[in-house]
Order: sequence, then structure tokens, then C-alpha cells
Amino acid sequence: MKGKLYLIPSPLGDNDPAEVIPAPTLALLQGIRRYVVEEVRTARRYLSRAGLKGHISELEFHELNEHTTPEEVEALASLFDDGQDVGLISEAGLPAVADPGAALVALCHRHGITVVPQVGPSSLMLALMASGLNGQSFAFCGYLPAKTEERRNAVKAIEKASQAHKQTQIVIETPYRNDSFFAELLQTCRPSTRICVAADITLPDAFIRTRTVSEWKKENLIIGKRPCVFLILA
Repeated sequence: MKGKLYLIPSPLGDNDPAEVIPAPTLALLQGIRRYVVEEVRTARRYLSRAGLKGHISELEFHELNEHTTPEEVEALASLFDDGQDVGLISEAGLPAVADPGAALVALCHRHGITVVPQVGPSSLMLALMASGLNGQSFAFCGYLPAKTEERRNAVKAIEKASQAHKQTQIVIETPYRNDSFFAELLQTCRPSTRICVAADITLPDAFIRTRTVSEWKKENLIIGKRPCVFLILA
């Protein structure tokens, strides 16, 4: 029998895991000794705070991130051959969603390995819930291009799609580009387009606010370098 792949959510910020990760998921961690993670140091810290403090040295870690080659991903299939279960952990939130871990999930499906998702926080769904925008029809667009002109064109295309389908468009950005990206949204989108800014979700200083572009322009919002989700509805 091959082991199973458990998709283990992690906190979106510096939360106590018990605040945002369900007790059954935390209990599951007690029986898993092999992990594929985006960054070992972050995973060690999370697991230590999640109840495995003092046992981290007993765990086995394998990294899977944007630098992992297809050949290295394929080699991870052998982790399941001895019947041991494997936990997949990303840097924050749900593994395999806007996350390199999706490659491991795809690998498991190709090799007939059972995939078991666990419940945990999703910045995308939490932001959508709190935005007041259309939760019936929405699309996740991920990261937009970094180059200014390409990104501006992408924003125009997203706004056009939102207007045509009455669909909420969800975008994430690298934290250090939050403010420049937000400025481009205000410059590019129509005055009536609604934009929700959702930053530091689940944390004490969480900021979630929806305004039209014209309303946002009257404010001097500084998001700063913190995890943020942007939602757009034209």
C-alpha cells in the first residue's frame, strides 16, 4: 500500500495555529513524519507551534518550490512507496492554490496516490466573503505580470471580463508591490468599478474595505508590505 498525501493548511500570518487551524487537522500532524514543504524553516516553525515542539528533529522534510525541476518533482513519488503518509505544507494558507505544491498533487493523481485535503484558512475565499462583491460568479487571476505595460493591459482585460460577466476578479500581488499595484488599479479602472482591498486577513490588524475607484481616490490608503488580496467588480 502506498501512503497518502495530506494537504495541510497553515496560518495566513503570525497566528497561533489553534486560532485558525481546526483541531482535527492539528491532531493529524501528530501521526505524520514526512513532509513536502515550500520552505523548511517556515514549516519547522509552524509544526513546532502546532504541537510538535521537541519532535521536529524526528521529521523528514523535502522542499518543493519555484526552483524545483520537473525531474525533482517526479522523484518525490518514491516518498509514498513504503506506505508512509506525506503532508504538504505551503508558506501560508492552502497548499497547491497559487502554490508550487500543485505539482505534487498532480504527480499523486498520475501515480494513483490518494490525496486528502484538510480544512484551513483561504485568503481568497475569506476576502471574497468579506468583500460584498459577487460571490456567485468569480475568477482567481493569480499574479499579474510585473512589467508595467503588461500589467496595465492585464488590469484592463480583467475589468472588461468582470463587466461582461458581472464576475468578481480576484488578484494577489507580491507584498512589496502592493501600493504600486493599487495605484495602477486606480489609474486604469473606471470610476464606478468597485475594488476591495483585503490585507492581513485573520490577524488583529486585518484591513478589509470595498470602495469604488472614485471613492478610493479620495483616500490616501497605504497598504504596506503585508499579504493582500485585491478583488475587482466592474
